[in-house]
Amino acid sequence: MNYIWDVMLNSQLKGMDASSIKFVPAENYSPYMELSLEDLNMREIDQTIEVNPYYRFYSIFKNLFLPDDEEVYELRENLFDILFHFLGTIDLHQGMNKREYYIRFLKRDICDGVYGGRIASTFKDLNREEQDKICEGLLMVYETGELIHFLKQTMSKIFKKSIIYANCEEKNELLIYMGQKKTDDANSKVDLIMGLFLPLDFTIEIYWSHHFGILEEETTMRIEGIALY
Repeated sequence: MNYIWDVMLNSQLKGMDASSIKFVPAENYSPYMELSLEDLNMREIDQTIEVNPYYRFYSIFKNLFLPDDEEVYELRENLFDILFHFLGTIDLHQGMNKREYYIRFLKRDICDGVYGGRIASTFKDLNREEQDKICEGLLMVYETGELIHFLKQTMSKIFKKSIIYANCEEKNELLIYMGQKKTDDANSKVDLIMGLFLPLDFTIEIYWSHHFGILEEETTMRIEGIALY
């Protein structure tokens, strides 16, 4: 980590509350680095982060900590922490494009219950990466109208071993092979994706550990390992 936005981003990815991090002015620092870290390859976030405020923000902090000025030091240290949290948040937003803003709006709407309370509850339990993948797919649905295509794509991103077959000859049906054991957590994620992507006129059949048999496909025709369709 080299910049304050590294700290803010890592705290988000780890599900930390950014307010638990305190930025303090470093006593000893390199003029060529923003963060003053004992270990340059550090990946874990300490509660207290020492910062060189003059690396990028000299004009803001040049008069805040003068060497011979020791009055109201605690107040200035708290102000320093507040300003660096604000600057770190700005850093994060500066790296975002229009599409990423749309994804954030979708995440906010889902969490606020726009798509239903049950979906909101399950969505909040997902990690950041899973939430982003689902919202990316949902955004593409709004842009293209292709529900089935992006349902398949989103399922493959969340469940790497999943395979989806469409049976539209006699009825609109999706056959979904998960390639893993059924768990409450995985089942909740499937329900979430289906609630957001599945067209109203489609039904689904889900196969977890065992694939249904397909003639001339040896991997699906194993004794005691075939699910019935």
